[in-house]
Amino acid sequence: MAETAAGVGRFKTNYAVERKIEPFYKGGKAQLDQTGQHLFCVCGTRVNILEVASGAVLRSLEQEDQEDITAFDLSPDNEVLVTASRALLLAQWAWQEGSVTRLWKAIHTAPVATMAFDPTSTLLATGGCDGAVRVWDIVRHYGTHHFRGSPGVVHLVAFHPDPTRLLLFSSATDAAIRVWSLQDRSCLAVLTAHYSAVTSLAFSADGHTMLSSGRDKICIIWDLQSCQATRTVPVFESVEAAVLLPEEPVSQLGVKSPGLYFLTAGDQGTLRVWEAASGQCVYTQAQPPGPGQELTHCTLAHTAGVVLTATADHNLLLYEARSLRLQKQFAGYSEEVLDVRFLGPEDSHVVVASNSPCLKVFELQTSACQILHGHTDIVLALDVFRKGWLFASCAKPLSSTPCPQDQSVRIWRMNKAGQVMCVAQGSGHTHSVGTVCCSRLKESFLVTGSQDCTVKLWPLPKALLSKNTAPDNGPILLQAQTTQRCHDKDINSVAIAPNDKLLATGSQDRTAKLWALPQCQLLGVFSGHRRGLWCVQFSPMDQVLATASADGTIKLWALQDFSCLKTFEGHDASVLKVAFVSRGTQLLSSGSDGLVKLWTIKNNECVRTLDAHEDKVWGLHCSRLDDHALTGASDSRVILWKDVTEAEQAEEQARQEEQVVRQQELDNLLHEKRYLRALGLAISLDRPHTVLTVIQAIRRDPEACEKLEATMLRLRRDQKEALLRFCVTWNTNSRHCHEAQAVLGVLLRREAPEELLAYEGVRAALEALLPYTERHFQRLSRTLQAAAFLDFLWHNMKLPVPAAAPTPWETHKGALP
Repeated sequence: MAETAAGVGRFKTNYAVERKIEPFYKGGKAQLDQTGQHLFCVCGTRVNILEVASGAVLRSLEQEDQEDITAFDLSPDNEVLVTASRALLLAQWAWQEGSVTRLWKAIHTAPVATMAFDPTSTLLATGGCDGAVRVWDIVRHYGTHHFRGSPGVVHLVAFHPDPTRLLLFSSATDAAIRVWSLQDRSCLAVLTAHYSAVTSLAFSADGHTMLSSGRDKICIIWDLQSCQATRTVPVFESVEAAVLLPEEPVSQLGVKSPGLYFLTAGDQGTLRVWEAASGQCVYTQAQPPGPGQELTHCTLAHTAGVVLTATADHNLLLYEARSLRLQKQFAGYSEEVLDVRFLGPEDSHVVVASNSPCLKVFELQTSACQILHGHTDIVLALDVFRKGWLFASCAKPLSSTPCPQDQSVRIWRMNKAGQVMCVAQGSGHTHSVGTVCCSRLKESFLVTGSQDCTVKLWPLPKALLSKNTAPDNGPILLQAQTTQRCHDKDINSVAIAPNDKLLATGSQDRTAKLWALPQCQLLGVFSGHRRGLWCVQFSPMDQVLATASADGTIKLWALQDFSCLKTFEGHDASVLKVAFVSRGTQLLSSGSDGLVKLWTIKNNECVRTLDAHEDKVWGLHCSRLDDHALTGASDSRVILWKDVTEAEQAEEQARQEEQVVRQQELDNLLHEKRYLRALGLAISLDRPHTVLTVIQAIRRDPEACEKLEATMLRLRRDQKEALLRFCVTWNTNSRHCHEAQAVLGVLLRREAPEELLAYEGVRAALEALLPYTERHFQRLSRTLQAAAFLDFLWHNMKLPVPAAAPTPWETHKGALP
């Protein structure tokens, strides 16, 4: 292998999460505020609030019980949000601040299934799974009404738009609509005309007419003064929501005369406008292709003039009310992400293949999402051509026999405005097409691999390359130029060499093979993995092939002699994807363990393990500038990673330079005997040894005790808390225990006990200080005893002073007579 071209200094060392595309809506109610600026939707235990302009989740509201949210509603004045959880608790939110202002028991004996505010935003009605309907005064905080008599789950409640009439409407599993009088606390009428569940209620501006929709494929117009049905409109689909349109002519929607018109959304996946008087459909939206387009929810924000719909695939679509022109799309839930790719010459978009026939294209700057329809079954893999405008997708076929309606390979083009459309399609594989790879030098061909054990080479027609848009008669049909049976089991991965002359295939049969293009002539076999291969990838710089296997290893192979050069072990489960980075000197890998690992090839070292996914990471792609990586996993998350190597190195260098400057400043302060500033600076560095040096310098001063005490008493409380933490460390060493005990002595003498007990972590610090302090005390006691014994021995071992010898004169004097 060639030596690194970038040099050791340019190896990557870390990636950081820059952006996450996560699930924020998993079905159920979705609601716009009256201005159309914020969107509220349920996602498990949370209600998420999206900013419509940016698509960003501004806030997630979760009750303290952390139970699933079963119902919510936003007041008409946009001020109050109320949520109900499976724990039978109601929470009232000041949603703009994200705080709970009131929490109370629902009193229902089963979870709340629906709720609605009255027009004045002061009353809230809740319908429960126990068949009860309750009314709450939100301002005064008490329950006002309790209505019984509905069999089964009450799944729909609505107040009359005229607050002076004090009427509440509800519907339960018996398909009847009950009219309750808040004034009389009684049921005024039971409206029975539907034969299946009633899904929505809407009221005219004058309050005299009500529209109801149901899953019995009819909508009914009711006269509320007589409580009689005046017209039944068959709509020929199970209706999930019906919305009354403003009584004004809108020629674009076929509303040409005054009168009552309404909009329906149902299992056909289209919005339709009906004239109530004649029962005729005057406008039908274009039918989107593909499954999963059934509409499960529809609402109108009157002030903003926006219609919000939700699909069975958990996509949220915003339309202009007067034209039903699509304004924005949000993908609420992607299920299992199977593949991801950067898109556009500057990697401005990402395309996501999830457990769905639809592709999702996200603009990274605005979070705007396009949903691409065309495939008839789950899209399994993606790849992008060199310039970034064209990309290919492959999917499961609906049956084992391909048909014109079942195109398993598609090519898509993104224009400069960011709009994507299908420009070519092809079929020919007899089983699922699990992998695709585009030519690397220019937009000339692509290769697909399938469960039928074959690969196909598809040349791109010249007509496709010469036009910027798809032909008027639809996508161009692709024809396979070469078909080759390559393996004995499923082909999981194909890769094209940087020069477009070689093809590598990886299979479930535990081998990878090298082929010459375009005829697919076998050149050699790479054998050595113990289990099937999930990914093969050519090095951009060397004649090397990387393979990732279900045996948990990554191997590098020489293309010249098919020998194994290196093996990387570190994943605890199957390695699903591998990619070269840093000009071919490093690898990124993703696995079934939910981890992404960065490897340096030269020394076989795992430099970093990135842990942000909770399930299998199927998708991995690197940006053109090699400064970002993209991953997608079975946890429904798509994560954009940023290479932060240079930023971290610059930060570390700046930190070291700052440490040098501070250390020099500390030395100067000690030299000038400015102990207070020196001690404060040392504590701010959070280096116990440096603080110890300052304490030792203070204690060497002739006026040590006074200086130490005076300096410590002028420290802030957080600095004293830090000193106490440092004392715990110093006290464990007999060489430094004197400084620790000196600091403790000052704190104990000059701080009140209640102040000391208020220190952060003081209890843990005292528990750590006591045993070592007792040990030091015992050691000093033993030393003192030994010193006293030595002193006693010294005094008792002193010899008596001997008498002085007589002088010669005295001797001579004694001899005289």
